This record gives sequence, structure tokens and C-alpha cells, in this order.
Amino acid sequence: MKKILSKAFTADQDIEKLIGYLLRYGVITASLIVFIGGIIYLHQYQHSSIPAYHTFVGEQAGFTTISQIMSGVCSFNAKGIIQLGVLVLIATPILRIFFSLIGFILEKDRLYILITFVVLSVMMFSIFGGLKV
Repeated sequence: MKKILSKAFTADQDIEKLIGYLLRYGVITASLIVFIGGIIYLHQYQHSSIPAYHTFVGEQAGFTTISQIMSGVCSFNAKGIIQLGVLVLIATPILRIFFSLIGFILEKDRLYILITFVVLSVMMFSIFGGLKV
């Protein structure tokens, strides 16, 4: 912990490297989750008939909240697992902005703290502000 909070660790390049690792591993993790969900989906629906593509039939409501996604993952539902991968992919750049905010706070760069906080606030409001329809 001491090493993490030292000035040597919080240098600008180190924070950029940490953010780079976050983006890289976030995308890889999301891709693996979606890939595993896709394999499970193909296994679960291998005997289904080919859908009629000339008529549009929308999906039923489901997996639109985090609790629905988690219950789908716990019940080993392929669509829930794929949706979890999409959720991780969406969360990755948001975490990048959050860690950038922490980096700017450690650097005490007030202008970028303000800008990053506004961007993060707009993203959070956009995500959580319009959920209830």
C-alpha cells in the first residue's frame, strides 16, 4: 500500500500505464464473457429452427437491469451472460474516466479535475437518469 501511494507510483506515466492496463483488460474480459456466452447460446439453441428473417419479431423485455442480468448469469442463461459482457464493456471507459479523475486529483490539476468530473457526471446522469420508462 505504501508503494501505491508513494509519489514515484503516482507519476504521470504510471497513471497512464494503469489506465492503459484497465482499458486493455476490460476489453479482454468483456470479450471473453461475450465469447463464453455465445458458445453457451449456440449450445442451448442448437436444435432451434432457423428464424424467419423476412418478418421482424422484437425481443421480449429482459436483462435491462443489473439485477436481471445477474439473475440471468446465476441461472446460466446465455443471453444474460452475453449481456454481462456488454455491461463490462460499457463500464470499462467509465472506469477509465474515474481513474483519470483520481489521477488528476493526485496531481492536483484543478482544471482537469473539473473537466473530468463534469464528463463523469454527464455520463452517470445519462446512464442512470433515464432508466425508468
